[in-house]
Amino acid sequence: MHHAPTITWVGLIPGLNTIPVHIANAILVSLFVVILVLLGTRKIRSCDPEELIIPEGRFTLQNLLETMVEGILKLISDSLGAEVSRKFLCIIGGIIFFILFSNLSGLIPGFTPPTDNINTTAACALTVFFMTHYYGWQEHGPKYLKQFVGPFLWLSPLMIPIEIIGHLARPMSLSLRLFGNIMGDHLVAAIFVMLCPILVPVPIAFLGLFVAIVQTFVFTLLTLAYFEGALSHDH
Repeated sequence: MHHAPTITWVGLIPGLNTIPVHIANAILVSLFVVILVLLGTRKIRSCDPEELIIPEGRFTLQNLLETMVEGILKLISDSLGAEVSRKFLCIIGGIIFFILFSNLSGLIPGFTPPTDNINTTAACALTVFFMTHYYGWQEHGPKYLKQFVGPFLWLSPLMIPIEIIGHLARPMSLSLRLFGNIMGDHLVAAIFVMLCPILVPVPIAFLGLFVAIVQTFVFTLLTLAYFEGALSHDH
């Protein structure tokens, strides 16, 4: 999908101004997340582990990130089980941080969120799609293919096409839902700012914050549901 050319801050950065805006903004968001992690773990890498048991008496970046990581671990544990929560922390945590900060970047004047482009959301959805089957095959081996056959072998001619279509619809659903909501929110905000740039953008910004968080949460919950289905031994 082609967007009308707009003036953005990323267009002023040498090297990034020669590539599509959504890719340049995705690179900036990724760099921001990496820097955030490096700053948040700086004390962990330099201190004695026993000193980290006692929390600091003030708000710090490390405290914030530790709270977020604990929340992500709790979310994974509730869906997939505590024994595998740390195994999935990198993929789920990476998805959450990238999508959340990509969505939130749209609240900054002069930036367009990478997730308001279908190419970015499709890349995230395809990552989830391939990782789902990777983890499923890793857990079950060749037996993983049995879920496409159905409970009875004589039903396989009917079940296999249905299962394939259902699985292929997952990345389409993930990508279109995230893209549509973020693009719609960003477009509505831009229209209100042009019509009435005073006071009206304030509640619109809060709405954008709400949409950014909710859409990150929805994408994450669906991802966990797909992973849970791939790992489950019930089928």
